[in-house]
Amino acid sequence: MLDRAEIVAACFRQVFMEGGQSCPQPPFRRPAAFAGDSGGAGKLTNYQKLAGDPQLWARAPGRVDLMGSHTDYNLGFVLTLPIGRDTWIAARRRDDGIVRVHSMNLDASDEFRLDAIEPVSESRWRNYVRGVAAILQNEGLALTGCDAIIHSTVPVAAGLSSSAALECALATLFSGLGGWSLTGERKALLCQKAENEFVGVKCGILDQYSSCLGRRGCALLLDCRDLSTRAVRIADGIRVVVCNTMSPRRLSGGEYAQRRAECEQGAAALGVSALRDVTPEMLAARRRELPERTARRCAFIVAESARAESLAAALEAGNRPAVARLCTESFAGARDLYEICSPAMEAMMEAMLAAPGVIGARQAGAGFGGCMVALVDAASADAFRAAVLNAYRSATQVCPEIYPVDAAPGAELFNIEEIAK
Repeated sequence: MLDRAEIVAACFRQVFMEGGQSCPQPPFRRPAAFAGDSGGAGKLTNYQKLAGDPQLWARAPGRVDLMGSHTDYNLGFVLTLPIGRDTWIAARRRDDGIVRVHSMNLDASDEFRLDAIEPVSESRWRNYVRGVAAILQNEGLALTGCDAIIHSTVPVAAGLSSSAALECALATLFSGLGGWSLTGERKALLCQKAENEFVGVKCGILDQYSSCLGRRGCALLLDCRDLSTRAVRIADGIRVVVCNTMSPRRLSGGEYAQRRAECEQGAAALGVSALRDVTPEMLAARRRELPERTARRCAFIVAESARAESLAAALEAGNRPAVARLCTESFAGARDLYEICSPAMEAMMEAMLAAPGVIGARQAGAGFGGCMVALVDAASADAFRAAVLNAYRSATQVCPEIYPVDAAPGAELFNIEEIAK
């Protein structure tokens, strides 16, 4: 943790204290830039030097969903794993109501006044920062200006919740700078509101909840209706491995919104407030009342929510045949019923299922590209990684990213004394 904090602090000094220089390259690979961005407002230049180093650091993790694609906005169940790939922010207070931020990943910056926050069209990452600030202020929370440096190891547009990690780290930072606190649940809801209303992505609560309320060492079974969770400890000998197709996807496009609209249409036709309330028996009895495409969407969500609960039990018990079956059913439903699978995902699925040590494999995130996830025998993790790399690269001529992940704690705030421990 200290090494990471020092890297971000060094960039903070160079950007804000040494005349707007570019940041030093961190000693780990830079994640991909925010999809669709070309650098935003550019580098910070000609700023006056600050009086010292950062005062506060905040971090928040990304996540991988082990089961529960698209069930969150249908108020169903999701089995989620907050991961060690995370976003860090180092900051120092300002007294003039100005927020200046610099992204190490993009080598790009933004500046705005807290009393005049407006969205921008040319650089989407800036709206995540502005949106969190705007929503917190609208809730009556007192914000102070700051200079801040952002660095993330969560791959962007890959289905691991890079946007939620940024939002939750920002909300945590603003609370520390302002001297107030939020419960993890309220923080998650406000960050979701920022993404829904300011950024314009109508996501469910999964990503922000995972990032705010993660627990070290366990997955979380989240009930997206009442936001209750149950800690799920994965049996010894099973590792979670993320397999990034390197095919980016974006949720603000029409496909994601269309899936959500079709679910809402199905729920309305069946007379319920959300598909969470539909049982398999109800759907079977009334399926002919629905348009065929809507019926397929509903069938996937009803089964997927139940699979999240079943996978939690299977992973705790180490029931590998059940894990394999549930993952296979999930991917088949995502491909055939919800239609969120891309050619890159199909190729990755073939590579994962053919690799040594695989127990189960499926899509991660919203689909349409990005990452996938495998549950692998721990003793075979290295062999699994090598085999998937070779097979996917041979099939697509694209080099994927394959890495194991562990459960990480949720959003945290640190001062210099805590960082140094």
